[in-house]
Amino acid sequence: MSQLDRTPSGGPPSKGFRLDRTNAKIWGVCAGIANSTGIDPMIIRVGFVVGALVSVGTAALIYAAIGLIAD
Repeated sequence: MSQLDRTPSGGPPSKGFRLDRTNAKIWGVCAGIANSTGIDPMIIRVGFVVGALVSVGTAALIYAAIGLIAD
């Protein structure tokens, strides 16, 4: 399986959002977003880090809220 292909069956991205704890770095939020959209999880992770720095922590609060509410 390639780095860009994160779906288990190799098919299209999943329709619903679920935390991906197998590919997780912290809570699996970025990996879950990447699985549901079909893009590389590293791009999502970099986006959250840049967003947290630019928005003075608001993106980090959104990440934590998603991690606590989802799944």
